[in-house]
Amino acid sequence: MDALHTENMDKLFKAILNLESIEECYSFFEDVCTINELLAISQRFEVAEMLNSGKNYLDISAATGASTATISRVNKCLVYGNGYKSALKKLSEEDK
Repeated sequence: MDALHTENMDKLFKAILNLESIEECYSFFEDVCTINELLAISQRFEVAEMLNSGKNYLDISAATGASTATISRVNKCLVYGNGYKSALKKLSEEDK
């Protein structure tokens, strides 16, 4: 994934980090992404939450409509990556 680490990506992420509200995020991402892209991203995040809470693939697929291939990919990221784990941990801490 080193190909992703570019100056342009840094600028994009800095812009996202400077958004200050949910409404600003909606405005930005509605301009940047298609509706289907946003729905796919939110679905994957929901899958990550469900996997993290111990739900099985069949229950997740039924609840989200995600394919088992998508669920498997998200699970791989949860096991070997840090992005979902970090975001889910921060959300959990915010809820407390």
